[in-house]
Amino acid sequence: MEIQAANEEHYHIIALKGDLDASSSIKLDTALENAILANQKAILIDCKLLDYISSPGIGVLTSRLDDCETKNISIVLFAMSEKIYNVFKILGLDQLLPIKQSKEDAKLYAHDL
Repeated sequence: MEIQAANEEHYHIIALKGDLDASSSIKLDTALENAILANQKAILIDCKLLDYISSPGIGVLTSRLDDCETKNISIVLFAMSEKIYNVFKILGLDQLLPIKQSKEDAKLYAHDL
């Protein structure tokens, strides 16, 4: 799993590449913690190159929601493959975490909050 983080305007972008499993979920948790501490308006998670996500990976995403809500930071996922999206949909996470088609859609969504 590769994780790249960057600031873009008022957004913190985290790009995921590979498999998000138990061992790599620690890296994502650290990236999310750093993004929250950066205090940007929104954290946008690029899932375009995400091949697989396990329950610990999902757990990291959902566990940071309270931290974000407390600081009024939104998390928006984007560019998710159909395979990964189906996992989120089956678990009902598409109702908990906004999922958008593109980075621009994610930015517009976060901007309107």
